[in-house]
Amino acid sequence: MSTLPLAATVLLLAAGCGLQRLEDRTTAPLLPPTALEVVADLEYPPGNVAVSAEGRIFFTYHPDVSPPVNVLELRGGTPVRYPPGNLVAFETVLSLRIDRQGRLWTLDHGRFGWGQPRLTAFDLASDRVVHVFDFPRAVAGFPSMLNDFQVSPDGRWIYIAESSPLWNRPALVVYDVERRASRRLLDGHPALAPANYLLQAPGREMWIYGLLPLRIGLDSIALDRAGEWLYLGPLSGDRLYRVPAALLQDASVPASVLASRLEDWAPKTISDGLTTDDDGRVYLTDPEHSAILTIGPERMLTTLLRDSRLRWPDGLSFGPDGWLYVTCSALHQVLFRSASARAQHAPYQIYRFRPGATAAPGH
Repeated sequence: MSTLPLAATVLLLAAGCGLQRLEDRTTAPLLPPTALEVVADLEYPPGNVAVSAEGRIFFTYHPDVSPPVNVLELRGGTPVRYPPGNLVAFETVLSLRIDRQGRLWTLDHGRFGWGQPRLTAFDLASDRVVHVFDFPRAVAGFPSMLNDFQVSPDGRWIYIAESSPLWNRPALVVYDVERRASRRLLDGHPALAPANYLLQAPGREMWIYGLLPLRIGLDSIALDRAGEWLYLGPLSGDRLYRVPAALLQDASVPASVLASRLEDWAPKTISDGLTTDDDGRVYLTDPEHSAILTIGPERMLTTLLRDSRLRWPDGLSFGPDGWLYVTCSALHQVLFRSASARAQHAPYQIYRFRPGATAAPGH
């Protein structure tokens, strides 16, 4: 018999009521599985990846599996702690990006806001820290989760998805690098909240220790290559939205006006990572169907790849020479399971393929 108090039991049951599966929205893939090339086999599941214009590959081990090292660079095929010298203490870095100014940005959610959520930037020419910002509690307190982010082309603005996986009150966080100021926007807006879908990756329905369905709000986030539109949507959702970036930069814009300019842009799958290319296409990873899809200017879904090796495709980053890199975090095989599950399902992969498009590396 459960030891949960009656009220808590009622809440748990209510959270699981009315859940449905989102229909399979993938199409016949344009590329064969042979288009996938293994970049690295890893001991721990990777989270996100960022590839520089020079071909340097940076990535995180997913913090939810408690890895001994969080941020790494792939050197000669071997994962090496980054930065060199163990000079930076990371807590829980999931996402990292390279801007067009040659800086590697890391985003630490600080153990869901229990610790210190933080942005750190490194100059890639020297591997030295050049910027640090600690988010105030009013912007990212417990139990927030600063999840994924994008950097504007001029390097001044950073747009962050705050997923709020515990309270399901997600928000968009905007950081002004020049003024060192952060703001929490669209707080609790329905478009950012998880829809009533039960996430089911291959072979597993995603429940939190069998009690609560895993439903994630704002997670997927991408900036068009001109920096004019920010695309965003909940992981557990079937629609992708966009908003003019200029409105996010203007602190005088009323919340009601900003909400009214949030455009329902296109259908999507259950999605994790996003990126864009120079032709205006949005790329998204689909963990339910081991697929990578695009949404073009015509606002229709097209499947690029679908392959069982894409075990929970997660982060995306363009690199040089038209390569698109993707991490596979295999969260359905390790999340809310014992530590032995991680070793059982290793190795974990970073892949790359050529989608036939161009884009500045790092995003």
